[in-house]
Amino acid sequence: MNAVPPPSLTHLRLERPSEGVALLVLDLPDLRNAMSDEMTESWVRAVDHLAGDPTVRAVVVTGEGRAFCSGGNLSWLASEPDASVDDLRNRMLPFYRAWLSVRRLEVPTIAAINGPAIGAGLCLALACDIRYAARGARMGVPFTKLGIHPGMAGTYLLPDVVGPAAARELFLTGRLVDADEALGLGLVSRVWEADDFRAGVLATAAEIAAAAPIATRLTKRALQRGHASLETALEWEGLAQPVTLATADLLEGIRAAREKRAPVFTGR
Repeated sequence: MNAVPPPSLTHLRLERPSEGVALLVLDLPDLRNAMSDEMTESWVRAVDHLAGDPTVRAVVVTGEGRAFCSGGNLSWLASEPDASVDDLRNRMLPFYRAWLSVRRLEVPTIAAINGPAIGAGLCLALACDIRYAARGARMGVPFTKLGIHPGMAGTYLLPDVVGPAAARELFLTGRLVDADEALGLGLVSRVWEADDFRAGVLATAAEIAAAAPIATRLTKRALQRGHASLETALEWEGLAQPVTLATADLLEGIRAAREKRAPVFTGR
């Protein structure tokens, strides 16, 4: 399978650091990678591109420079003081949906929080399957301190990740937490020293990309959609596991285990 040619992007870079791994870099460091209109449009094009590229098996999102993402660029609010609620809603909903489109990717997604992840920037990280942080990175949802209600599905995503009690505390105080506290809260899964951060995250992404892609995609879907009960989990697994049992990748995995070598999965 050949990689699909990448689209033209502004304030966003798409790199392919290793086989199966795509790296999306928010690239507006002078504004701490705030979500500009151009970046937002590019993000949608990039996600569409990755969704249609069969060679992609894992996606990493990070920021250029010292920040991950400082959130939405809301300077336009001050320039539109007479905008109605309907006008603002019609602008915000497409913005939310544009950035949350990352959740429709079938492959695992990793937020590599290299620096501050604030407001909508943290919501973007929460929309990914896994979050890793560089030591010293700070993150939080200080919406109410700005006089604004949380957006970009933050009131759904944050409780889902850290639990309702911790989410209430973070939203209502608006305080920022550092990477080590975020690890304790379950907001991130691992913390690296800054010098080792990108290499460590990309090595982990490469490990994910080397796993059986059909099994990985189905597992991601099961975890993302959740189950209403134990029985619905069994019903899903009773279908999804036989799908993987019928693949050539299963046979390759068994052979590799017997031969004590790394498997080479083809997605078939």
